[in-house]
Amino acid sequence: MKYDPQKHHRKSIRLKGYDYSQAGLYFITICTQNREHYFGEIRNGKMVLSPMGVLADILWYEIPNHTQSVALGDFVVMPNHIHGILIIDKPDGGIDEAFPVRTLPVRTLHARSPPPPQKQPKNQIMSDISPKSKTVSAIVRSYKSAVTFHGNRLGLNNGWQSRFHDHIIRNDAEYQRISDYIISNPENWGKDKFY
Repeated sequence: MKYDPQKHHRKSIRLKGYDYSQAGLYFITICTQNREHYFGEIRNGKMVLSPMGVLADILWYEIPNHTQSVALGDFVVMPNHIHGILIIDKPDGGIDEAFPVRTLPVRTLHARSPPPPQKQPKNQIMSDISPKSKTVSAIVRSYKSAVTFHGNRLGLNNGWQSRFHDHIIRNDAEYQRISDYIISNPENWGKDKFY
């Protein structure tokens, strides 16, 4: 079926006009398809990971090894979703001075890259709707893709919801509240909206 932008568009749930590649802290929630419990179960207030949950856990911690200028805050795998904090650093080496959070050193390129080749018209539509590199959407897409690839390779049941939820963290108090929520999520599973 040929792509028709009038029929095949999704309304974005990202904040309109916000640059999701800029330095900042982002609270991410990604749910499994149909909220299936692919990642394990909660026993006595603790998350017990299934093999698919182990993949989701390990591959989250691999994100900084594959995406320059990204660090990780708190993270938890739940039976049918994950919560995590992505920290995107500024090219000058850190998050805004007013809101210090641990950062990673940023590698700088000394040579200029050649201009990209001109896009073919048939690829332009897909390029326009695809997440741009080094954005929150591109990072999440790569993470979901890696988890799915390795889950399928191992013959494990898996699947993601097509979208994800993000929240831009704007201050220390918000960071602390979200961090506490992530850490205590397994022990509060019975009250969780994803339960």
